Amino acid sequence: MDERRLYGNFFLISCSIITYWYYILILILMPQSHAIVAALKKALKANSLTYWDVAKQLGLSEASVKRLFATSHFSLTRLDSICQMLGLEISDIASMAEAESKKVHQLSHEQELELVSDIRLLLVSFLVLNRWNFEDIVSHYELTQNQLVRYLAKLDKLKLVELLPHNKIKLRVSPHFSWRKNGPIQKFFTSKLQDDFLASRFDNKNESLIFLAGMLSRTSIEKMLDKLKQLSDDFNELNQKDSQRPLEQRTGHSLLLAIRPWRPDVFDKFSR
Repeated sequence: MDERRLYGNFFLISCSIITYWYYILILILMPQSHAIVAALKKALKANSLTYWDVAKQLGLSEASVKRLFATSHFSLTRLDSICQMLGLEISDIASMAEAESKKVHQLSHEQELELVSDIRLLLVSFLVLNRWNFEDIVSHYELTQNQLVRYLAKLDKLKLVELLPHNKIKLRVSPHFSWRKNGPIQKFFTSKLQDDFLASRFDNKNESLIFLAGMLSRTSIEKMLDKLKQLSDDFNELNQKDSQRPLEQRTGHSLLLAIRPWRPDVFDKFSR
């Protein structure tokens, strides 16, 4: 009996070790590292924990923890420590991250072309990505119910949404969904909307325009890029959170983030 119990315990321990390292490999090999970060953030939020709590757990500064989440650079030791604080196993985070990775993070070039080829389809895609429901779209825009159903069916085919019975709309995209860099949507914004967006004094309530110029080292540039990424994530997180509010409590806002080496053309004529 003792020998059976011994072999039984050995078998269970072996299975646990194999399962543990299986999920470790998932985390290491997973191409979408932001899925891991999204899973951790979701778990922290569900437990009413903040970056300050994580910093205390890891013995780091809060700024260091923010940088970890911004860059998605977690050692297994730190990941395990955060999981212990959450009362979870690494396998739980791996499962959550795997589910996140299956969501659409970006469309193909051809899919974006299909959106910009039909301005109404593009409009509907922007609305549903911002959590407008069927009734709100019909009441605010000149689209019949039949037209909207057809457009939603196209977005369903593109895997942006799932059109459910009674015209309910379920998003199939990641909270970190983004348009392709230099893709059709971004080019459409640059050619059609950029001037319109910047044609403002930005001096009204809830508006702001800050332009800065300086000489930065490579290290400082990397820090700024991390901060821009974090600000982008914060914007998406707030947008997702506020999507639960009624439409009348929300207003459309756009955030433009940009940084690059630049010397104005008007100054070039003075250079040697």
